[in-house]
Amino acid sequence: MDQWKRWLLLALGIGISAVFVYLALKGLNLKEVWLDLQGARYVWLFPGVAVYFVAVWARTWRWHYLLRPVKRVGLARLFPVVVIGYMGNNVYPFRAGEVIRAWVLRRNEEVSISASLATIIVERIFDGLVMLIFVFAALPFAPIPAPFDRIVVWMTFLFFGALIGFFVLALRPSLTRRLYTALFRRLVPAEELRDRLLSVADRFMEGLASLRSPADMAMTFVSSILIWLTETTKYWFVMHAFDFEVSFFVLMLMTAVVNLATTLPSSPGYVGTFDEPGIEILKVFDVGANTAAAYTLVLHAALWLPITLLGVYYMIRQGVRWRDFAQAAQVVRAPGPETP
Repeated sequence: MDQWKRWLLLALGIGISAVFVYLALKGLNLKEVWLDLQGARYVWLFPGVAVYFVAVWARTWRWHYLLRPVKRVGLARLFPVVVIGYMGNNVYPFRAGEVIRAWVLRRNEEVSISASLATIIVERIFDGLVMLIFVFAALPFAPIPAPFDRIVVWMTFLFFGALIGFFVLALRPSLTRRLYTALFRRLVPAEELRDRLLSVADRFMEGLASLRSPADMAMTFVSSILIWLTETTKYWFVMHAFDFEVSFFVLMLMTAVVNLATTLPSSPGYVGTFDEPGIEILKVFDVGANTAAAYTLVLHAALWLPITLLGVYYMIRQGVRWRDFAQAAQVVRAPGPETP
């Protein structure tokens, strides 16, 4: 049954990607898109890729900071794990890279998967909040087109609600543990399974420890803004490869909307869910549809390919095999002792 559910979710993601691709292609002159691609000044990709890896290093620093209450892991050891995780997101469905990242960290550093996943969820919440801040900061200069305005409204409720929920869990750990212990005792009669679930939940709570410190929260928030401003700078560099120009605020809006849209189920690599929103944002600001499509395609490739290739390199270097990814997903789906 679990396998059927995964196949259904994969089919749903591919279907959603297909719809977004259809909408992105609708009304385009593919010959003009190709001419724009041929005439692009690809030298601008080099500073764009360089600044993107600054953002990846900043993500590594942020994760290092979130992991400190659990275990201090050096940045040099953590960076390959982050890259492998983002590569996994690019080539596997269901954002499996997050699970892979937690699994590789457990293998390398003996940090429990539950604690790692808790810190990764905190990362995603802060990423979502920064995306919303980008939208609201850009709105006076760059109004958001429909239907993406409705996506932003729903995401506002989702991310702020999640942040409040995790704050409550982190700030009242004793009460939270009593509640889930009572719940497991009521719903899980088998003592061995109940003990395993309690162990997983306890370690998950360890991963939320950084939310109890205002200083840690501030550092996580500031680093998240730095990460996304740096990534938006890549959008700005790649823009110079094409014959159009929009303000940095428009690119902030584009960064926010396309990344919020990629939280929808989709095929691996966020095909369609990244591209269609990006094209629509640029069209609102008088960028031709064909040029917007060419730019978004090159930007998507420049975001996808370098981190994926580096992730494969680190996989080989660290002895991680492709079949290990399936093992990682299996470990997370089946709660049990989390020893390497």
